[in-house]
Amino acid sequence: MAAEEINEDYPGEIHDYLSVFANSIDAVDEMLKNMMSVSKNELLQKLDPLEQAKVDLVSAYTLNSMFWVYLATQGVNPKEHPVKQELERIRVYMNRVKELTDKKNAGKLDRGAASRFVKNALWEPKPKNASKVAHKGKSKS
Repeated sequence: MAAEEINEDYPGEIHDYLSVFANSIDAVDEMLKNMMSVSKNELLQKLDPLEQAKVDLVSAYTLNSMFWVYLATQGVNPKEHPVKQELERIRVYMNRVKELTDKKNAGKLDRGAASRFVKNALWEPKPKNASKVAHKGKSKS
């Protein structure tokens, strides 16, 4: 980076930030090339329906986020653009998928085992008749 020539079109203080941004853009470009090299049908056939929904939602969210950034670079306030409602709508569906995933991964309750565990863990008092019989037997001996 030190060998790179600093362009006079922008302040030198932001040079490092712009370099990191350029590297991030290159990384996104590489990921998109990898995703585009495989057809969507091939990719989705290998996944279960829940995973397919995740891929579709992440793709839609990413594209809308990139459009948000584009609007911001063009001087348009993205908060007043319909893209904001679209991002909210996608976020709601992402939360629904997350709830389904959490429900799927949650532990199942074995009612029989839980019942036995609780029954054995609780203290049970001895019947009153049993204690009187035990005392009478001791006093006679």
